[in-house]
Amino acid sequence: MSSKVLSAAVFGLECEIVEVESDIGFDLPKILIVGLPDKSVEESRERVRSALKNSGAEFPRRKVTVNLAPAHIKKEGPVYDLPIAVSILSVSGQIHLNEEWSKQLFIGELSLDGMVRPVFGMLSVAMSAKKKGIKKIFIPKANAREAGLVMGVDIYPVETLRQLVDHLNKIKNIPLYSRESFDTQRKEDTDLDFSYIKGQETAKRALEIAAAGGHNALLNGPPGSGKTLLAKTLPTILPDLAFDESLEITKIYSVASLLSYDKPLVTQRPFRSPHHTASGISLIGGGTWPRPGEISLAHRGVLFLDEFPEFQRSVLENLRQPLEEGHIAIARASGTMKFPAKFMLIASMNPCPCGYATDPKNECTCSPSQIINYQKKISGPLLDRIDLYVHVSPVNFDKLQNITGQENSVSIKKRVEEARKIQLNRLERHDILTNTEMSSRLVQKYCELDRESVLMMKDAVSLFGLSARSYFRILKIARTIADLSMSDKILTVHIAESLQYRTYKEKI
Repeated sequence: MSSKVLSAAVFGLECEIVEVESDIGFDLPKILIVGLPDKSVEESRERVRSALKNSGAEFPRRKVTVNLAPAHIKKEGPVYDLPIAVSILSVSGQIHLNEEWSKQLFIGELSLDGMVRPVFGMLSVAMSAKKKGIKKIFIPKANAREAGLVMGVDIYPVETLRQLVDHLNKIKNIPLYSRESFDTQRKEDTDLDFSYIKGQETAKRALEIAAAGGHNALLNGPPGSGKTLLAKTLPTILPDLAFDESLEITKIYSVASLLSYDKPLVTQRPFRSPHHTASGISLIGGGTWPRPGEISLAHRGVLFLDEFPEFQRSVLENLRQPLEEGHIAIARASGTMKFPAKFMLIASMNPCPCGYATDPKNECTCSPSQIINYQKKISGPLLDRIDLYVHVSPVNFDKLQNITGQENSVSIKKRVEEARKIQLNRLERHDILTNTEMSSRLVQKYCELDRESVLMMKDAVSLFGLSARSYFRILKIARTIADLSMSDKILTVHIAESLQYRTYKEKI
Protein backbone atom coordinates (compact mmCIF):
# COMPACT_ATOMS: atom_id res chain seq x y z
CA MET A 1 0.00 0.00 0.00
CA SER A 2 1.34 3.43 -0.90
CA SER A 3 0.23 7.06 -1.15
CA LYS A 4 1.39 9.99 -3.23
CA VAL A 5 1.26 13.79 -2.76
CA LEU A 6 2.86 16.69 -4.64
CA SER A 7 5.53 19.09 -3.48
CA ALA A 8 8.07 21.31 -5.25
CA ALA A 9 11.83 21.84 -5.57
CA VAL A 10 13.31 25.24 -6.42
CA PHE A 11 16.26 25.25 -8.84
CA GLY A 12 17.64 28.72 -9.53
CA LEU A 13 14.53 30.79 -10.20
CA GLU A 14 12.57 27.89 -11.63
CA CYS A 15 10.60 25.19 -9.88
CA GLU A 16 10.20 21.45 -10.45
CA ILE A 17 7.19 19.51 -9.20
CA VAL A 18 8.22 16.64 -6.90
CA GLU A 19 6.10 13.56 -6.13
CA VAL A 20 6.39 12.41 -2.51
CA GLU A 21 5.48 8.72 -2.26
CA SER A 22 5.22 6.70 0.94
CA ASP A 23 4.95 2.97 1.39
CA ILE A 24 4.56 0.89 4.58
CA GLY A 25 6.49 -2.37 4.75
CA PHE A 26 6.67 -5.17 7.32
CA ASP A 27 10.10 -4.59 8.86
CA LEU A 28 10.94 -2.99 12.21
CA PRO A 29 9.81 0.65 12.70
CA LYS A 30 12.01 3.10 10.82
CA ILE A 31 11.74 5.69 8.07
CA LEU A 32 13.89 5.62 4.95
CA ILE A 33 14.01 8.57 2.53
CA VAL A 34 15.25 7.94 -1.02
CA GLY A 35 15.34 10.05 -4.18
CA LEU A 36 18.72 11.82 -3.90
CA PRO A 37 18.08 13.78 -0.66
CA ASP A 38 20.70 16.03 0.91
CA LYS A 39 21.51 16.03 4.64
CA SER A 40 18.70 18.44 5.59
CA VAL A 41 16.15 16.25 3.75
CA GLU A 42 17.43 13.13 5.50
CA GLU A 43 16.98 14.91 8.83
CA SER A 44 13.29 15.28 7.98
CA ARG A 45 12.89 11.79 9.45
CA GLU A 46 13.30 13.06 13.00
CA ARG A 47 11.39 16.30 12.47
CA VAL A 48 8.43 14.47 10.93
CA ARG A 49 8.44 11.73 13.59
CA SER A 50 8.36 14.28 16.44
CA ALA A 51 5.84 16.53 14.68
CA LEU A 52 3.43 13.63 14.17
CA LYS A 53 3.72 12.55 17.81
CA ASN A 54 3.24 16.08 19.17
CA SER A 55 0.28 16.71 16.85
CA GLY A 56 -1.69 13.78 18.22
CA ALA A 57 -1.03 11.55 15.22
CA GLU A 58 0.56 8.10 15.29
CA PHE A 59 3.75 7.19 13.51
CA PRO A 60 3.42 3.75 11.82
CA ARG A 61 5.04 0.96 13.81
CA ARG A 62 6.53 -0.56 10.70
CA LYS A 63 9.11 0.45 8.12
CA VAL A 64 8.12 3.50 6.06
CA THR A 65 9.86 4.20 2.74
CA VAL A 66 9.55 7.70 1.33
CA ASN A 67 10.52 8.32 -2.29
CA LEU A 68 11.08 11.82 -3.72
CA ALA A 69 10.57 11.61 -7.48
CA PRO A 70 12.04 12.23 -9.97
CA ALA A 71 14.97 10.49 -8.33
CA HIS A 72 17.68 11.96 -10.58
CA ILE A 73 17.15 15.51 -9.25
CA LYS A 74 18.93 16.43 -6.01
CA LYS A 75 16.58 17.48 -3.22
CA GLU A 76 17.64 20.23 -0.84
CA GLY A 77 16.27 21.79 2.32
CA PRO A 78 13.49 21.15 4.82
CA VAL A 79 10.66 22.06 2.41
CA TYR A 80 9.61 18.40 2.13
CA ASP A 81 8.75 17.99 5.82
CA LEU A 82 5.06 18.80 5.39
CA PRO A 83 4.45 16.68 2.26
CA ILE A 84 6.32 13.75 3.82
CA ALA A 85 4.12 13.99 6.92
CA VAL A 86 0.94 14.19 4.81
CA SER A 87 2.04 11.23 2.70
CA ILE A 88 2.74 9.11 5.78
CA LEU A 89 -0.56 10.07 7.38
CA SER A 90 -2.35 9.20 4.15
CA VAL A 91 -0.72 5.80 3.68
CA SER A 92 -1.42 4.92 7.32
CA GLY A 93 -5.09 5.87 6.94
CA GLN A 94 -5.06 8.76 9.41
CA ILE A 95 -6.15 11.33 6.82
CA HIS A 96 -8.22 11.10 3.65
CA LEU A 97 -7.23 13.28 0.72
CA ASN A 98 -10.55 14.60 -0.55
CA GLU A 99 -9.58 15.03 -4.20
CA GLU A 100 -7.07 13.88 -6.78
CA TRP A 101 -3.52 13.96 -5.43
CA SER A 102 -2.38 15.70 -8.64
CA LYS A 103 -4.52 18.79 -7.96
CA GLN A 104 -3.04 19.88 -4.63
CA LEU A 105 0.47 20.66 -3.45
CA PHE A 106 2.06 20.72 0.01
CA ILE A 107 5.24 22.49 1.06
CA GLY A 108 6.71 23.62 4.37
CA GLU A 109 9.17 22.91 7.17
CA LEU A 110 7.99 21.30 10.40
CA SER A 111 9.16 22.10 13.89
CA LEU A 112 9.28 19.34 16.48
CA ASP A 113 6.02 20.52 18.06
CA GLY A 114 4.15 20.40 14.73
CA MET A 115 4.31 24.11 13.83
CA VAL A 116 4.75 24.84 10.11
CA ARG A 117 7.68 27.12 9.39
CA PRO A 118 8.16 29.32 6.29
CA VAL A 119 10.45 28.36 3.40
CA PHE A 120 12.18 30.29 0.62
CA GLY A 121 11.19 30.49 -3.05
CA MET A 122 7.44 30.43 -2.47
CA LEU A 123 6.69 32.80 -5.35
CA SER A 124 8.41 30.40 -7.78
CA VAL A 125 6.43 27.50 -6.27
CA ALA A 126 3.09 29.30 -6.71
CA MET A 127 3.91 30.29 -10.30
CA SER A 128 4.93 26.73 -11.16
CA ALA A 129 1.79 25.29 -9.54
CA LYS A 130 -0.36 27.56 -11.66
CA LYS A 131 1.44 26.49 -14.85
CA LYS A 132 0.99 22.80 -13.95
CA GLY A 133 -2.75 23.22 -13.39
CA ILE A 134 -2.57 22.59 -9.64
CA LYS A 135 -5.68 24.09 -8.01
CA LYS A 136 -4.73 24.16 -4.32
CA ILE A 137 -1.47 24.75 -2.43
CA PHE A 138 -1.03 24.21 1.30
CA ILE A 139 1.82 26.40 2.50
CA PRO A 140 3.17 27.96 5.72
CA LYS A 141 1.05 30.86 6.91
CA ALA A 142 4.06 33.21 6.86
CA ASN A 143 4.44 32.58 3.10
CA ALA A 144 0.79 33.24 2.22
CA ARG A 145 1.16 36.92 1.29
CA GLU A 146 4.04 36.08 -1.04
CA ALA A 147 2.18 33.24 -2.77
CA GLY A 148 -0.89 35.47 -2.95
CA LEU A 149 0.84 37.55 -5.61
CA VAL A 150 -0.02 34.76 -8.07
CA MET A 151 -3.62 34.71 -9.21
CA GLY A 152 -5.49 31.55 -10.21
CA VAL A 153 -4.40 29.27 -7.35
CA ASP A 154 -6.26 28.66 -4.07
CA ILE A 155 -3.93 29.23 -1.14
CA TYR A 156 -4.41 27.57 2.24
CA PRO A 157 -2.17 29.07 4.96
CA VAL A 158 -1.22 26.33 7.41
CA GLU A 159 -0.06 27.11 10.95
CA THR A 160 0.23 23.61 12.41
CA LEU A 161 0.20 20.02 11.24
CA ARG A 162 -2.81 19.33 13.48
CA GLN A 163 -4.73 22.12 11.71
CA LEU A 164 -3.96 20.55 8.32
CA VAL A 165 -5.05 17.08 9.50
CA ASP A 166 -8.38 18.49 10.70
CA HIS A 167 -8.87 20.25 7.36
CA LEU A 168 -8.13 17.17 5.27
CA ASN A 169 -10.42 15.07 7.47
CA LYS A 170 -13.16 17.73 7.09
CA ILE A 171 -13.31 18.39 10.82
CA LYS A 172 -12.44 22.10 10.63
CA ASN A 173 -11.58 23.87 7.39
CA ILE A 174 -8.59 26.16 6.95
CA PRO A 175 -9.87 29.54 5.68
CA LEU A 176 -8.88 30.26 2.10
CA TYR A 177 -6.32 33.07 1.90
CA SER A 178 -7.84 36.41 0.91
CA ARG A 179 -5.51 38.27 -1.42
CA GLU A 180 -4.37 41.84 -0.79
CA SER A 181 -3.73 44.70 -3.16
CA PHE A 182 -0.19 46.06 -3.29
CA ASP A 183 1.00 49.57 -4.11
CA THR A 184 4.20 49.73 -6.18
CA GLN A 185 4.50 53.51 -5.87
CA ARG A 186 7.79 54.39 -4.25
CA LYS A 187 7.81 56.34 -0.99
CA GLU A 188 10.33 59.13 -1.41
CA ASP A 189 13.33 59.21 0.94
CA THR A 190 13.69 62.78 2.20
CA ASP A 191 17.32 62.20 3.21
CA LEU A 192 18.42 61.84 -0.42
CA ASP A 193 17.58 64.35 -3.13
CA PHE A 194 19.47 65.93 -6.00
CA SER A 195 18.62 69.36 -4.59
CA TYR A 196 20.90 68.59 -1.62
CA ILE A 197 23.91 68.03 -3.90
CA LYS A 198 25.70 71.32 -4.49
CA GLY A 199 27.15 71.94 -7.94
CA GLN A 200 28.06 68.89 -10.04
CA GLU A 201 25.71 69.88 -12.87
CA THR A 202 27.60 67.76 -15.42
CA ALA A 203 27.50 64.66 -13.21
CA LYS A 204 23.79 65.18 -12.46
CA ARG A 205 23.04 65.47 -16.16
CA ALA A 206 24.99 62.28 -16.88
CA LEU A 207 23.07 60.38 -14.20
CA GLU A 208 19.78 61.70 -15.59
CA ILE A 209 20.73 60.27 -18.99
CA ALA A 210 21.81 57.01 -17.34
CA ALA A 211 18.49 56.75 -15.48
CA ALA A 212 16.45 57.54 -18.58
CA GLY A 213 18.09 54.91 -20.79
CA GLY A 214 19.31 52.36 -18.23
CA HIS A 215 22.96 53.12 -19.11
CA ASN A 216 26.11 52.31 -17.13
CA ALA A 217 28.26 55.13 -15.77
CA LEU A 218 31.71 55.60 -14.25
CA LEU A 219 32.31 58.52 -11.88
CA ASN A 220 35.96 59.56 -11.66
CA GLY A 221 37.20 62.22 -9.29
CA PRO A 222 39.23 63.04 -6.17
CA PRO A 223 38.10 62.06 -2.65
CA GLY A 224 35.26 64.13 -1.22
CA SER A 225 33.97 65.38 -4.56
CA GLY A 226 30.59 63.68 -4.08
CA LYS A 227 30.81 60.50 -6.18
CA THR A 228 29.24 58.23 -3.58
CA LEU A 229 26.47 60.71 -2.75
CA LEU A 230 25.62 61.09 -6.43
CA ALA A 231 25.37 57.32 -6.86
CA LYS A 232 23.24 56.83 -3.74
CA THR A 233 20.87 59.60 -4.86
CA LEU A 234 20.38 58.08 -8.33
CA PRO A 235 17.46 55.81 -7.24
CA THR A 236 15.40 58.92 -6.37
CA ILE A 237 15.08 59.75 -10.08
CA LEU A 238 14.41 56.24 -11.35
CA PRO A 239 10.84 55.47 -12.47
CA ASP A 240 8.52 53.57 -10.16
CA LEU A 241 8.38 49.84 -10.75
CA ALA A 242 5.63 48.34 -12.86
CA PHE A 243 3.90 45.37 -11.20
CA ASP A 244 5.54 42.87 -13.58
CA GLU A 245 8.97 44.31 -12.75
CA SER A 246 8.18 44.04 -9.03
CA LEU A 247 7.30 40.37 -9.50
CA GLU A 248 10.58 39.74 -11.34
CA ILE A 249 12.60 41.26 -8.51
CA THR A 250 10.50 39.65 -5.78
CA LYS A 251 11.08 36.21 -7.31
CA ILE A 252 14.85 36.75 -7.11
CA TYR A 253 14.75 37.98 -3.51
CA SER A 254 12.47 35.11 -2.51
CA VAL A 255 14.89 32.49 -3.86
CA ALA A 256 17.78 34.33 -2.16
CA SER A 257 15.90 34.20 1.19
CA LEU A 258 16.01 38.00 1.41
CA LEU A 259 12.30 38.65 1.23
CA SER A 260 10.52 40.04 4.27
CA TYR A 261 7.37 38.13 5.25
CA ASP A 262 5.78 41.45 6.27
CA LYS A 263 6.56 43.00 2.88
CA PRO A 264 6.26 40.18 0.35
CA LEU A 265 6.43 42.42 -2.74
CA VAL A 266 9.55 44.43 -3.61
CA THR A 267 8.22 47.89 -4.49
CA GLN A 268 11.46 49.86 -4.82
CA ARG A 269 14.20 49.49 -7.38
CA PRO A 270 17.15 47.67 -5.80
CA PHE A 271 20.32 49.52 -4.90
CA ARG A 272 23.14 47.08 -4.18
CA SER A 273 26.55 48.24 -3.02
CA PRO A 274 28.88 45.29 -2.29
CA HIS A 275 32.24 45.95 -0.62
CA HIS A 276 35.34 45.77 -2.80
CA THR A 277 36.44 42.60 -0.96
CA ALA A 278 33.43 40.73 -2.44
CA SER A 279 34.19 37.39 -4.07
CA GLY A 280 33.24 36.43 -7.60
CA ILE A 281 30.50 34.06 -6.38
CA SER A 282 28.93 36.71 -4.14
CA LEU A 283 28.92 39.14 -7.07
CA ILE A 284 27.60 36.96 -9.90
CA GLY A 285 25.96 34.13 -7.93
CA GLY A 286 26.74 30.46 -7.56
CA GLY A 287 27.59 28.01 -4.80
CA THR A 288 26.94 24.29 -4.43
CA TRP A 289 23.22 25.06 -4.62
CA PRO A 290 23.38 28.18 -6.85
CA ARG A 291 21.84 31.33 -5.43
CA PRO A 292 21.52 34.78 -7.05
CA GLY A 293 24.50 37.12 -6.65
CA GLU A 294 24.65 40.90 -6.33
CA ILE A 295 24.16 41.47 -10.06
CA SER A 296 20.86 39.57 -9.95
CA LEU A 297 19.78 41.21 -6.70
CA ALA A 298 20.31 44.52 -8.53
CA HIS A 299 18.03 43.43 -11.41
CA ARG A 300 16.00 46.40 -12.73
CA GLY A 301 17.91 48.59 -10.29
CA VAL A 302 21.42 49.84 -9.55
CA LEU A 303 24.65 47.99 -8.80
CA PHE A 304 27.05 50.50 -7.25
CA LEU A 305 30.71 49.51 -7.12
CA ASP A 306 32.56 52.05 -5.00
CA GLU A 307 36.36 52.14 -5.23
CA PHE A 308 36.11 50.33 -8.57
CA PRO A 309 39.84 49.55 -9.05
CA GLU A 310 40.06 48.06 -5.54
CA PHE A 311 37.94 45.07 -6.59
CA GLN A 312 39.97 42.05 -7.69
CA ARG A 313 40.42 42.17 -11.44
CA SER A 314 39.26 38.55 -11.79
CA VAL A 315 36.05 39.47 -9.94
CA LEU A 316 35.36 42.46 -12.20
CA GLU A 317 35.93 40.43 -15.35
CA ASN A 318 32.92 38.32 -14.36
CA LEU A 319 30.75 41.34 -15.15
CA ARG A 320 31.52 41.32 -18.86
CA GLN A 321 28.97 38.70 -19.93
CA PRO A 322 26.00 39.95 -17.83
CA LEU A 323 26.65 43.57 -18.85
CA GLU A 324 26.35 42.51 -22.46
CA GLU A 325 23.59 39.90 -22.26
CA GLY A 326 21.45 40.94 -19.29
CA HIS A 327 21.66 37.55 -17.54
CA ILE A 328 24.18 35.17 -16.00
CA ALA A 329 24.29 31.43 -16.71
CA ILE A 330 25.81 29.35 -13.89
CA ALA A 331 26.83 25.85 -14.99
CA ARG A 332 27.05 22.98 -12.53
CA ALA A 333 27.25 19.20 -12.93
CA SER A 334 23.54 18.99 -12.16
CA GLY A 335 22.64 21.52 -14.87
CA THR A 336 22.80 25.16 -15.89
CA MET A 337 20.81 27.81 -14.07
CA LYS A 338 20.09 31.23 -15.52
CA PHE A 339 19.57 34.33 -13.37
CA PRO A 340 18.43 37.69 -14.80
CA ALA A 341 20.88 40.59 -14.43
CA LYS A 342 19.56 43.68 -16.20
CA PHE A 343 21.09 46.25 -13.91
CA MET A 344 22.59 49.70 -14.18
CA LEU A 345 26.28 49.60 -13.25
CA ILE A 346 27.37 52.78 -11.49
CA ALA A 347 31.05 52.69 -10.55
CA SER A 348 33.24 55.28 -8.84
CA MET A 349 37.00 55.58 -8.69
CA ASN A 350 39.80 57.94 -7.78
CA PRO A 351 42.12 59.01 -10.61
CA CYS A 352 45.18 57.59 -8.82
CA PRO A 353 46.15 55.71 -5.61
CA CYS A 354 46.41 58.90 -3.52
CA GLY A 355 43.31 60.30 -5.22
CA TYR A 356 44.49 63.80 -6.10
CA ALA A 357 45.79 63.51 -9.67
CA THR A 358 42.92 65.67 -11.01
CA ASP A 359 42.48 67.87 -7.92
CA PRO A 360 43.61 71.45 -8.67
CA LYS A 361 44.15 72.27 -4.98
CA ASN A 362 45.91 69.16 -3.69
CA GLU A 363 49.22 67.81 -4.94
CA CYS A 364 49.35 64.26 -6.21
CA THR A 365 52.10 62.14 -4.61
CA CYS A 366 51.89 59.24 -7.08
CA SER A 367 54.49 58.47 -9.73
CA PRO A 368 53.38 58.10 -13.37
CA SER A 369 53.91 54.35 -13.21
CA GLN A 370 51.74 54.09 -10.08
CA ILE A 371 48.94 55.98 -11.81
CA ILE A 372 49.16 53.78 -14.91
CA ASN A 373 49.19 50.55 -12.88
CA TYR A 374 46.25 51.76 -10.80
CA GLN A 375 44.14 52.57 -13.86
CA LYS A 376 45.12 49.29 -15.54
CA LYS A 377 43.32 47.39 -12.79
CA ILE A 378 40.20 47.94 -14.91
CA SER A 379 40.52 46.14 -18.22
CA GLY A 380 39.78 47.70 -21.60
CA PRO A 381 36.95 45.27 -22.43
CA LEU A 382 35.19 46.15 -19.17
CA LEU A 383 35.63 49.90 -19.71
CA ASP A 384 34.24 49.46 -23.21
CA ARG A 385 30.98 48.20 -21.68
CA ILE A 386 30.49 51.39 -19.67
CA ASP A 387 28.43 54.04 -21.47
CA LEU A 388 29.09 57.31 -19.63
CA TYR A 389 32.43 58.51 -18.28
CA VAL A 390 32.00 61.42 -15.90
CA HIS A 391 34.68 63.55 -14.24
CA VAL A 392 33.52 64.74 -10.81
CA SER A 393 35.43 67.85 -9.70
CA PRO A 394 35.66 69.23 -6.14
CA VAL A 395 32.96 71.78 -5.32
CA ASN A 396 34.10 75.33 -4.47
CA PHE A 397 32.91 77.30 -1.45
CA ASP A 398 30.47 79.51 -3.31
CA LYS A 399 28.51 76.52 -4.61
CA LEU A 400 28.53 74.88 -1.19
CA GLN A 401 26.93 78.02 0.29
CA ASN A 402 24.37 78.36 -2.50
CA ILE A 403 20.92 77.26 -1.28
CA THR A 404 18.96 78.14 -4.41
CA GLY A 405 18.80 76.96 -7.99
CA GLN A 406 19.29 73.23 -7.24
CA GLU A 407 16.77 71.12 -9.14
CA ASN A 408 15.11 68.46 -6.99
CA SER A 409 14.73 64.76 -7.73
CA VAL A 410 10.98 64.99 -8.34
CA SER A 411 11.33 67.26 -11.40
CA ILE A 412 14.24 65.20 -12.80
CA LYS A 413 12.27 62.00 -12.23
CA LYS A 414 9.37 63.37 -14.29
CA ARG A 415 11.65 63.87 -17.30
CA VAL A 416 13.10 60.39 -16.83
CA GLU A 417 9.62 58.86 -16.69
CA GLU A 418 8.56 60.64 -19.87
CA ALA A 419 11.67 59.38 -21.65
CA ARG A 420 11.01 55.84 -20.40
CA LYS A 421 7.42 56.00 -21.71
CA ILE A 422 8.72 56.95 -25.15
CA GLN A 423 11.13 54.00 -25.09
CA LEU A 424 8.42 51.62 -23.87
CA ASN A 425 6.09 52.61 -26.72
CA ARG A 426 8.93 52.12 -29.21
CA LEU A 427 10.47 48.91 -27.84
CA GLU A 428 7.65 47.01 -26.11
CA ARG A 429 7.00 44.92 -29.22
CA HIS A 430 10.60 43.68 -28.94
CA ASP A 431 10.10 42.70 -25.27
CA ILE A 432 12.63 45.23 -23.95
CA LEU A 433 12.14 48.34 -21.83
CA THR A 434 15.12 50.69 -22.28
CA ASN A 435 17.48 51.94 -24.96
CA THR A 436 20.48 50.21 -23.43
CA GLU A 437 18.87 46.82 -24.15
CA MET A 438 18.65 47.44 -27.91
CA SER A 439 20.51 45.02 -30.16
CA SER A 440 22.63 46.21 -33.09
CA ARG A 441 19.70 45.54 -35.40
CA LEU A 442 17.38 47.69 -33.32
CA VAL A 443 19.99 50.43 -33.07
CA GLN A 444 20.13 50.60 -36.86
CA LYS A 445 16.34 50.71 -36.97
CA TYR A 446 15.67 53.33 -34.31
CA CYS A 447 18.87 55.40 -34.32
CA GLU A 448 18.96 56.75 -37.85
CA LEU A 449 21.34 59.69 -38.39
CA ASP A 450 21.19 62.61 -40.76
CA ARG A 451 24.17 63.49 -42.97
CA GLU A 452 25.77 65.90 -40.48
CA SER A 453 25.50 63.42 -37.63
CA VAL A 454 27.05 60.66 -39.77
CA LEU A 455 30.05 62.91 -40.54
CA MET A 456 30.41 63.76 -36.84
CA MET A 457 30.41 60.08 -35.90
CA LYS A 458 32.91 59.29 -38.64
CA ASP A 459 35.33 61.92 -37.31
CA ALA A 460 34.86 60.67 -33.72
CA VAL A 461 35.56 57.04 -34.63
CA SER A 462 38.69 58.08 -36.50
CA LEU A 463 39.93 60.54 -33.85
CA PHE A 464 39.35 58.41 -30.75
CA GLY A 465 39.77 54.95 -32.28
CA LEU A 466 36.36 53.84 -31.05
CA SER A 467 35.41 50.18 -31.20
CA ALA A 468 32.26 48.88 -32.86
CA ARG A 469 30.76 48.39 -29.39
CA SER A 470 31.55 52.02 -28.51
CA TYR A 471 29.96 53.20 -31.75
CA PHE A 472 26.66 51.47 -30.99
CA ARG A 473 26.71 52.59 -27.36
CA ILE A 474 27.15 56.21 -28.43
CA LEU A 475 24.11 55.87 -30.67
CA LYS A 476 22.08 54.42 -27.79
CA ILE A 477 23.09 57.33 -25.53
CA ALA A 478 22.20 59.81 -28.28
CA ARG A 479 18.81 58.11 -28.63
CA THR A 480 18.23 58.54 -24.88
CA ILE A 481 19.25 62.22 -25.00
CA ALA A 482 16.84 62.72 -27.90
CA ASP A 483 14.07 61.04 -25.88
CA LEU A 484 14.75 63.38 -22.94
CA SER A 485 14.45 66.27 -25.40
CA MET A 486 11.18 64.83 -26.78
CA SER A 487 12.79 64.63 -30.21
CA ASP A 488 11.79 61.95 -32.71
CA LYS A 489 15.09 62.31 -34.56
CA ILE A 490 18.67 62.14 -33.33
CA LEU A 491 20.29 65.53 -34.02
CA THR A 492 23.92 66.58 -34.08
CA VAL A 493 23.52 68.22 -30.65
CA HIS A 494 22.49 64.83 -29.24
CA ILE A 495 25.48 63.11 -30.88
CA ALA A 496 27.82 65.82 -29.57
CA GLU A 497 26.62 65.41 -25.99
CA SER A 498 26.85 61.61 -26.11
CA LEU A 499 30.42 61.86 -27.46
CA GLN A 500 31.30 64.20 -24.61
CA TYR A 501 30.52 61.49 -22.05
CA ARG A 502 31.72 58.51 -24.03
CA THR A 503 35.15 59.74 -25.14
CA TYR A 504 36.21 60.74 -21.63
CA LYS A 505 37.55 57.19 -21.43
CA GLU A 506 40.55 58.34 -23.44
CA LYS A 507 41.52 60.66 -20.57
CA ILE A 508 41.18 58.15 -17.71
